[in-house]
Amino acid sequence: MTGLRYVYAVCRPFRAPLQVQLTGIGGAPPAVLQHHGLVAVVSTVPEGEFREEALRTRLEDLDWLAATARAHQGVIDALTTVTTPLPLRLATVFRDDSGVRSMIEAREDDFRHALDRLEGRVEWGVKVYVESEPAQPAAAAPARAASGRDYLRRRRESTHARDDLWQRAETFAQSLHERLSGRAEASRLHPPQNATLSGAAGRNVLNAAYLVRRADSEEFVEMVDRTKDEAPGIRVELTGPWAAYSFTQEFAGNATGAGEGQ
Repeated sequence: MTGLRYVYAVCRPFRAPLQVQLTGIGGAPPAVLQHHGLVAVVSTVPEGEFREEALRTRLEDLDWLAATARAHQGVIDALTTVTTPLPLRLATVFRDDSGVRSMIEAREDDFRHALDRLEGRVEWGVKVYVESEPAQPAAAAPARAASGRDYLRRRRESTHARDDLWQRAETFAQSLHERLSGRAEASRLHPPQNATLSGAAGRNVLNAAYLVRRADSEEFVEMVDRTKDEAPGIRVELTGPWAAYSFTQEFAGNATGAGEGQ
């Protein structure tokens, strides 16, 4: 079966080897394609799965999509340990190496500008959740003995306590974002995650990304860690370091895209 060229990322030439057992889409190790002083990290993928018509159907297959995304992310993570990659979108494919080279030539200035800006920097993600509902006050008497007035009073108290916790969480999240932004070179606020889709416990009130110099990352992580016990009932989660996904489009313009060059 004819193969297409799947592109994970563009970066500058690097000397450090990738992990020996690293595999990409379809289980094959990724390769490097050098052109005009830049490197495209690529794999050969089956045309039957990745040509434009088939890809539309595949992207609706959640199992296939999850496996492909994991393999894609694995290559990006490996690249992040040895260089500064400019990740391309999932399922960016070209008919052959010539198509990849043409893409590099067409977007060379954007790629170089983005790589200059991101060199030596990584992305850290910080999320803040309202971890739990306020504890209900213990009833002074059996529930069946409570009057309607007592019931309504307890409902009001519970609602006020919940609203107070959410307000404190939002105020905390805003303050934390301002502090972390002061230690980062750039920041991005993403929409709060849907708990049903993410599977995370609690209500997400901050979903932010921060562009941080590698040399400053230890200090940044310590700063986040110090905040984790500041507010009872509020949970802070840190993820990373990642390739600078949230900051790629700003510097690369239209350099990323799915299903191109077919």
